[in-house]
Amino acid sequence: MEKYVNYITILPEAIVSLFAFVLMLVDAYTGGRKRKLYAWISLGGLVAAGASIGWIAVLLSTNASMAPVSTYMGMLTTDPFRLAFSTIALVVSALTVLASMAWLDEDSLPAGEFHTLLMFATVGMLLMASAGDLVMIFLGLEILSIATYVLAGYRRRDLRSNEAGLKYYILGSFATAFLLYGMALTYGATRSTSLEGIRLAITSGKVEWTWLLLVGGAMMLVGLCFKISAAPFHVWTPDVYEGAPSVVTGWMSTGPKAAAFAAFLKIYIAVFAVGAPILGLAGATQTALAIIAVTTMVVGNVVAMVQDNIKRMLAYSSIAHAGYALVGVIANDWHSVAFYLLCYGVMNIGAFAVVAAIGRRYDRETMLDDYRGLGWESRGLSIAFAVFMFSLAGFPMTAGFMGKFLVFKSAWEKGLSMLVIFAVLNSAISVYYYLRPIVLMYFSAAPDSDRRRSVLGAAAVAALAISVAGVFYLGMMPDAVLKFFALSAK
Repeated sequence: MEKYVNYITILPEAIVSLFAFVLMLVDAYTGGRKRKLYAWISLGGLVAAGASIGWIAVLLSTNASMAPVSTYMGMLTTDPFRLAFSTIALVVSALTVLASMAWLDEDSLPAGEFHTLLMFATVGMLLMASAGDLVMIFLGLEILSIATYVLAGYRRRDLRSNEAGLKYYILGSFATAFLLYGMALTYGATRSTSLEGIRLAITSGKVEWTWLLLVGGAMMLVGLCFKISAAPFHVWTPDVYEGAPSVVTGWMSTGPKAAAFAAFLKIYIAVFAVGAPILGLAGATQTALAIIAVTTMVVGNVVAMVQDNIKRMLAYSSIAHAGYALVGVIANDWHSVAFYLLCYGVMNIGAFAVVAAIGRRYDRETMLDDYRGLGWESRGLSIAFAVFMFSLAGFPMTAGFMGKFLVFKSAWEKGLSMLVIFAVLNSAISVYYYLRPIVLMYFSAAPDSDRRRSVLGAAAVAALAISVAGVFYLGMMPDAVLKFFALSAK
């Protein structure tokens, strides 16, 4: 088995890539007519990749120390961290495939191209989760970003979607330049692009140019804060999330964000968290991240309170949730961050699937007033949406509550009590705007004009059912997931 360890560790990425190529060929030979077939091929690839993750987990568990397995000259690292974030990427993409089938038919958009782009974006997310080198992080990020730029502007005849794709491309390229230049400066300071090599250089005091490392670390921090929508680098988020198709927005706010957090954690652990010998780098970075986290939570929650568009409201909500996840990053506890991002992915994908169903063709009905009286017209959608709103607000027995509890508990145990207090207060503020659409659905009169009831396909119903079940399962019975994320010892 040791002889084939390189091939085993690359299996998830290889499987998803293979199915993406198959999708392109099938799309070309069928002329784009077998729309549902493309979705089932995508799901088959994601399930097969998930099975390979399970196989790797079994093989890794035979190692009593759970020591990381480094392959391809240190470019890929297989450990519980990789398994956790790869699982998040596959779950989010699978739910998006199910939710997108009805939307692609409603808007008459090419299904083969969409699923191919989604699969290649998933490859990028998987590479970022498994990266053991700055070069691999950048490669995975670019594969992910290029596909995401296209998906954001996927409605080619919709000016709002075009604007979203263009804004994301321009600002995303700018942030990527910061990240890449920061990586170059870090390499110049430590003579290594390997995360382990960088960590060893810092801890052993072998950094030749300290100022070079400080500037490089700061530039990488800026680039990564953009990718996770942390304030003040969040300005692109509301416009892009509003203009992109709702299903794509749900995926963008969960999958790519989880991958960006994976890269953030890898670089933070390798460069910043161990940087005490370098001019107090660890303490200074923790203070800077705490300021960014508090600012992100405050900006996200306060501005979300005055939004009249449901997509913009959820966009600012996504910014606030990035602040909550940053609390776990500052506490240097990737386990709680991974669990939180899985919870957020399940509930936010479901929320945007409902928004897509209610918004109908080209997302025409996305204002909060469009939700008046909906609780008595589309009962299934309204109940599901209420569950997702309660979970996002952090009500007990939901995934949102359990995710926040673990992140805040970890930070409290590390002595970050003031940061936790700010996070809890911000979470309380968010209850106002999460309950607002529920009040409109159940306690406001429906508009006088007749509106067509939303009709969901079987795949979209399955996506919503899985999301609702996931919200309650992760909120009430998270033990199995926590053990898989190596949290059982805690």
